[in-house]
Amino acid sequence: MFKKILIANRGEIALRIIRTCKEMGIKTVAVYSTADKESLHVRFADEAVCIGPPSSAESYLNVPKIMAAVEITNADAIHPGYGFLAENADFAEVCTEYGIKFIGPSAEMIRKMGDKITAKDTMIKAGVPVVPGSEGLLKDVKSGTKIAKKIGYPVILKATAGGGGKGMRIVWEESEFENQWDLARKEAKASFGNDGIYVEKFIEEPRHIEFQIIGDQFGKVVHLSERDCSIQRRHQKLVEESPSPFMTPELREEMGNAAIKAGESINYEGVGTVEFLVDKYRKFYFMEMNTRIQVEHPVTEEVIDHDLIKEQIKVAAGIELTGKNYIPTLHAIECRINAEDPFNGFRPSPGKILSFHSAKGHGVRVDTHVYAGYNVPPYYDSMIAKLICKAQTREECIKKMQRALDEFIVEGVKTTVPFHQRLMKDAKFKEGDFHTGFLNDFDLTE
Repeated sequence: MFKKILIANRGEIALRIIRTCKEMGIKTVAVYSTADKESLHVRFADEAVCIGPPSSAESYLNVPKIMAAVEITNADAIHPGYGFLAENADFAEVCTEYGIKFIGPSAEMIRKMGDKITAKDTMIKAGVPVVPGSEGLLKDVKSGTKIAKKIGYPVILKATAGGGGKGMRIVWEESEFENQWDLARKEAKASFGNDGIYVEKFIEEPRHIEFQIIGDQFGKVVHLSERDCSIQRRHQKLVEESPSPFMTPELREEMGNAAIKAGESINYEGVGTVEFLVDKYRKFYFMEMNTRIQVEHPVTEEVIDHDLIKEQIKVAAGIELTGKNYIPTLHAIECRINAEDPFNGFRPSPGKILSFHSAKGHGVRVDTHVYAGYNVPPYYDSMIAKLICKAQTREECIKKMQRALDEFIVEGVKTTVPFHQRLMKDAKFKEGDFHTGFLNDFDLTE
């Protein structure tokens, strides 16, 4: 087992990892920018190293500074958390070259799944259903329109190096194709330095359902059931739950087997998520694979009663998996509490938190790094807490979440709590009748 782990991240995920390491008897090193010097992950780690100014490029994305912190603290492993360098194959490669264990998949695995065209080809070979579309990157507009005509409109243009909805454009008819093509390429180039674009059939009113998987160093891969992430705004998840209200036992078995095939096809090591689009007829298609721990991993933890960070560390240390596929017997919902103003286009709301009271009670969990007096910096993701509730049934879970949201008090900055309070009262949400476009027509003022 590792003696000391450096956490190459910040905020609630860094604190989350530190807690598990302490329980496992592993020393921890926090790295932080000057903007995060008062953050709780800095306070609770055994050691802390400042790696630069607030800019991510000069701190949390600065590989030489992170590796220098590893060297001066004698850490023998790095946990990347999510975001920042978590899915950076070059960083994983550097760790290997320096003899530091990267707690996650190998650089080769990250590359195979990080590029969406390569990932799609890998899934086709593994027999996993994929969305009809181009076999590779589009050479030009003419080849794109030819393929679009063959698979039928609407289609969606996607950046091969994309994420977070960047470089994506829906094309409803051929006359729009060239303009949307130009916009997608420009955004992809600006966001990722790569303007490679491919085209797929656009699945209308899909569910976004993902399967949590874990693989060890001996070729074993298991799934830990599904999460429904369909409540999204501009391709950013706001609410996640497990199990999905759309799921059937037959579909779970079929999708779970496909997720395992996906992991086995690249001999996957670590925790990861295989993401699918599911149409209204419950036909599913591979979308992408995230080769890291997910923001919403507590949802799965609550329904299977296992610490996924602990399992991730054990697998990285070479311990063989003994578990099996899990079927949830409880229901859990996670609401992301962001420092944003939901009544003003979800505009970020950085600033000082004057008072903070998190919800408590049976079946209520709060993962957060903030406190009264904490300054929410404007430089990073706006999420300040994750509120997770679990109960015997979905109906009970929604009622518990309503109660917990009423108790969740943050003063000094605007938060998304009012949005979640409204959502939990929505009749269609309660019925489980929603898809990825659900929030397009959602009225927050009702």
